[in-house]
Order: sequence, then structure tokens, then C-alpha cells
Amino acid sequence: MLSKDDYLSGQVLLIDKPLNWTSFQVINKLRWEIRQAFQIKKIKVGHAGTLDPLATGLLVICTGKMTKQIDTFQGQIKEYTGTITLGGTTPSFDLETEINETFPTEHITEALIKETTKQFIGDIQQFPPVFSALKKDGKRLYEFARAGEEVEIKSRLVSISEFEITNIDVLNVSFRVVCSKGTYIRSLANDFGKALQSGAHLSALRRTKIGDFHVDNAPSIDDFIKDLNIS
Repeated sequence: MLSKDDYLSGQVLLIDKPLNWTSFQVINKLRWEIRQAFQIKKIKVGHAGTLDPLATGLLVICTGKMTKQIDTFQGQIKEYTGTITLGGTTPSFDLETEINETFPTEHITEALIKETTKQFIGDIQQFPPVFSALKKDGKRLYEFARAGEEVEIKSRLVSISEFEITNIDVLNVSFRVVCSKGTYIRSLANDFGKALQSGAHLSALRRTKIGDFHVDNAPSIDDFIKDLNIS
């Protein structure tokens, strides 16, 4: 079991983020629980890479002096699994917003789906979603989006080393992606729909790996708190 000094000197913690939690909420919860468990007035806690509220999976969390390593962890290769739903787009590219346009899907075959993934392997230019936490002129992009204001977004170079289709259930396409820092899987889903001459949005997402860290070794928040209080 980890001690008070362990957390203060610096630890790398893995957490399996639950659905509908923001990454910031996870950080706040763990910081509060660690402070309460060891009667600590102040402790640094940060995460190496945000997950959207509608995504689950691996959060790498650093405490104490290990927060200095956050940039290093953020830069590592990431793996995701999830589901892309064909035939409709949403403004946020996922289920945070409702479907705003529908498209034909009758021409889409399993062979076409698998062949189309090849367009996204390697270094690609990608536009981040307007519903994202990236900043422009001091404001988050989602603030512009929610206010109904148009904003120019520049594309960025990202790298996708693997894009595997793991299952196709009518219009729901399950996948596994291995990609670089800064890749938006929501944008990938939207672009994938366009490449299929249709539309698509991300309907489920789970981060499974960051570098050598794997979600299989990440406890839930409840289990982490339970172990913390035992110690």
C-alpha cells in the first residue's frame, strides 16, 4: 500500500474513467480523497491526456513530483477502441449533440468499409472538432460552438499507425485505432463517414493504452478509493 510520503514524493496512478465523468472531475475527486485519507493540506495531481465525458478508459494520473512527467506521458502513442455509427452526423462528431444531417448508406459494403480505413493510415491532416477544449483567442472552441459563433479551425498533422475494423453490425462499425498525441477520434469518425460518401459520428469510445500503460491495470474510481482507505 502506498503511504502519504509516496503520494507527496510522486506516483503514477492508472484509473479507468467512467462514462459521463470529465477528466477534471476525476482529478478533483482523487485529490480530495488522497488529502482526506492522509490529512494532507495540499498535493499536486494532474492527468496525462484528457478524455471526453462520453469516453471511458485509461487516465494516467500523476501526483507530487511526478506531475513533471505529464508532458512525457502525453506524447506517447495511444490506443482506442470504439464504435462509429454510419448514416448521420452531429455537430460535436459524437453523441454530445443530436444528429443534424442524415446520409444514404445503401452503397456501403463491408469491403468498402475495410478498404476505406487505408486512407487514414500514416500522417494525415485532421481538423479538430469545434466542440473541443482547444483554445483560440483565449476561449475554448466549445464556447464558440455553444454560442452559435463560427470560428476558423486550422488542421493539424497527426499520425495513425493502425486502424482496424473489429466488427460490423448493420450501421455500427467497431474499431481499434493506434495513434499519435493530438488525434481526435471524433474527427476520425466524421472524416471516415465523408470518405464513405456518407456521414458518420462516434457513438462509443474507450482508451485502452497510453504508451506501456494499459487499462487492464487501471482500477475504477470506487476501487481506488476503497484501497486508499484500507491503507
